Parts: sequence; C-alpha cells; structure tokens
Amino acid sequence: MTAATNLGDLVDRAGDPARPVIIGVRPGAEPEVMTRAQLDALADAFARGLLRGGIRRGERIAILAANRPDSIAALLGAMRAGVVPVPVNHKFPPATIAQVLADCGARLVLCDAPRRAQLDGPAPDLRVAVFDADGAEGFAAWLDPGPFVPIAPEPDEAALFLYTSGSTGRPKGVRLSHASHLWVACTRMAETDLRADRVLIAAPLYHMNALALALLVCAAGATAVLLPQFEARAYIDAISRYRCTWLTAVPPMIAMMLREKEALEGADLTGVRAVRMGSAPVNDALARQIRALLPNARILNAYGTTEGGPIVFTEHPAGLPTPVGSVGYPHPAVSVRLVGPDAPEMGVLQLRSPALMLGYHNRPDMRTPITEDGYYDTGDVFRRDADGFHYVLGRTDDMFVSGGENIFPGEVELMLERHPDVLQASVVPVEDAIKGTKPVAFVVRRPGAALDEAAVKAHALANAPAYQHPRRVWFLDAMPLASTNKIDRTILRARAEALLGSA
Repeated sequence: MTAATNLGDLVDRAGDPARPVIIGVRPGAEPEVMTRAQLDALADAFARGLLRGGIRRGERIAILAANRPDSIAALLGAMRAGVVPVPVNHKFPPATIAQVLADCGARLVLCDAPRRAQLDGPAPDLRVAVFDADGAEGFAAWLDPGPFVPIAPEPDEAALFLYTSGSTGRPKGVRLSHASHLWVACTRMAETDLRADRVLIAAPLYHMNALALALLVCAAGATAVLLPQFEARAYIDAISRYRCTWLTAVPPMIAMMLREKEALEGADLTGVRAVRMGSAPVNDALARQIRALLPNARILNAYGTTEGGPIVFTEHPAGLPTPVGSVGYPHPAVSVRLVGPDAPEMGVLQLRSPALMLGYHNRPDMRTPITEDGYYDTGDVFRRDADGFHYVLGRTDDMFVSGGENIFPGEVELMLERHPDVLQASVVPVEDAIKGTKPVAFVVRRPGAALDEAAVKAHALANAPAYQHPRRVWFLDAMPLASTNKIDRTILRARAEALLGSA
C-alpha cells in the first residue's frame, strides 16, 4: 500500500489489478466479483460524481443498505472527495433512521431497494440514490468516470461518522479521522500478513467490527467474501465454497452455526486459519466447540469500541499464552488504565491511542468521555490478572445492585459458561421486593446436553458468591440478537419480567 493520507485511498496497488478484492455473495444470485482496478475506478467515479452533483467537502452522505461491494467503493470514493460517509444502521426503525439523517445533515442517501421504503418522508433537500435502480434516482447517475486525486485531509478532519446503537439513548455520531483509521490498518498489517487470505465478512458494515475489517482488506491486498448479512447456513456455505481463511464473529454467530448440523456435514471448514471473536468473551465451552468446528483456526479474542478503535489488546510480550476468556495484554502502542476504587486489579477501562475519535457530532448536551489527559473512558469494567492479561466483566450501564452487592452480568456469565453443558449464558436483573433487584439467567445448552435449572443454580452456588447465583434460569435455543449481533439484553429483561409475571 502507498503512503496514503486519505482513508479512502488506502487500497493496495502493488499486485495484479485484476485480482478480486471483494466477492459479493447474495442468495440466488451469481457472485459479484470486484477487482482492485474496478474498486478504484468506481471509487474515483463516485468522488467525481459527488463534486459534480454539488456535494462539498465536509458535507455528509448516508449509506443505508445491506452489505454489498459497491457500497464499499462508494464509501472510499466519498472519503477521497473529502465528503463524509455515514453508514446507517438499517435495522433502526424509520423514525430513528430519519433522526440520524437529520442529525448528520446528510445531503444524499445511497440505499438498496429493500431499504428505500425505510426512508419515511425524507426532507425535501435530501436526495436519494438507489444502488440497482435506473434513471435519475439510480446510483449510476452519481458516477462520473475518470481519474481522481484524493484530497489531503487536515489533521482534525472527519473521514466518516459511525452512529452508536442507541441502546443507552438516542444514537450518537462518532466522528473518526482519516489518520486514526489509517493507523489502525497499518498497525494491523504490520502484525499480520493477510495478502493470501480470504476474509469472510457477514457483520453489518455500519458496525466498526466489519467496516474496519473491510478497510483492512483493501489496504492489505487481501480478498473479502461479503455476505449481505449473517445467516448461519449461508455463512457455512461461504466458508466452504469460497475457501475462506479468516473469520470475524461474535459468540451468538458460532452458537447458531453449531445448530446447523446438516449444513456442517457437507461443508469443508478446514481452510480457516483464524477466527477473531469480538463483542463478548470466549468461554471454555465455546472455545472447545470452535476448535471442533474449525480445527485449524487460531481463536483471537478481541476487544474494541467505535470511539476508541479496534486495537487495544494483543499477545503477551513474554510469549505467555492468552488465557481463554481474556482479551489479551495491552498493545504496546496503546496506553490503558483501570480506574475506580478497586484499581488497578479491577476498574473501568480508559485508553489512549492514535485511533481515538475526534468527538461526538452535534452533541453539546453530552459530557465528553475523553479525560483531560486524553484518555477515552470506555464505560467497560475489566479485571487484570497478575500477568497483565485483561478480562471484560461488563459495562457500568449493565451493573446492578442486589442486596447491596454490585453484580456485573459479564462476570456471572463467564462463571456459568464454565459449566461443560452451557454454551451461552446471559444474566439480567429483575425487580425484587427485598433486594431491590436480583439476577436471573437465560442459557443456551450445548448441543445434546440435558441440563436443567437446578444444575445451573448448583454450579453457580459452588463457583461464585451466593449473591451472584441466578434466582431463575430459563433455556433458549438461541439468544435474541441486537442489530450489531450482540445479545439483546433489553429483550431478555422484558422476557424475564413477563415470565415472572405470569408465574
């Protein structure tokens, strides 16, 4: 990759221009292969078309679509022109989508046909372009073929906005600079050579996990196999059919794959050499399942945030193996600290690195999470062991008090998941007349297991303080997922209250 200063120009041009950089896979359709030359040409054409269409440097455009190759090219092209792309969570309700479009001041929305209906009465001055449509409202109308020289961004110039999920309030627009995510890509490339890899991306591109990986593929000269969304059978088929070697996933995705016995019997998954797990820790039971499912793959337990970037932890400098459940040892280019009354062994993680956000867009009402000395306060509670390995316990938002004791759901979940018959656990609080709140749990059994509520409670009482044990346990075939493929605790808490109310 050349020494780009514009994030939209991070494409590796050292290899064959006809080499596939993105293979778009859609159900019932032929794969859409986009070469590096085609990606570059489409990005340049869109950059030129934006300027021709009157979109100025610093203005925003929104992308509202399921994963597709031309949306990545559009994102790169916008950044080359100094226009700020805003990938929007298309699983938001129309009112929230409208709120995000108004908040970022989008001048143009790129969408696919299924998402066009979600634009509920767009503002009169907001233009719409549909990827597969013809005519004036088609994406092709915004293309002006020809070469384009990317703008040289200022140090504090936003490259893109990513909006948070809004689980703790209305979505916040996170402003990310060109330099921050060029640093992310270059740092990851220096540590791992992906040039020969086929990377499977099924998480949504409006989420940091998938978007940072797509940018890394472009920078590293690798190939991305891009699914519109995660669906377990399609995911298994893509690994086998396209010989994918690198996966990024969250524990619920693996749990859903394990249920597809018929698809797994006919698939060859031996080519996978790495699976990068995020959003929740990998427990012993899940690690065993992943090793059985992907026998040749290393399991990388990752941690990152939209505001702080995907590079925080790495391998131990002394070569100590990373324990199951740990997200690793602090990366040498990242400064981390735990703050709170139990620090430094346990506390809220604060971090400082070149990947930090510029700030939130249009939110003067919010106290900045950046400390006076330049650290980002993540709101995530961690434990650090004697060797310096870090473990996620949960968010300060998720912590609840039961009878005067602080309970972090993540800590209780890891304990429950150490039971050999537990594949996944999620702990939520419910109201209690005596203790204020008390913990209850939802559990996904390991395939073939015959675990009951009494056994889960007995395991908890034998392995943790009594106040942490779940007072009720319910079993699910699969956990409900939020739009980012994380377990949706809000749904589970409502379900628990309803189950208790009907008892």
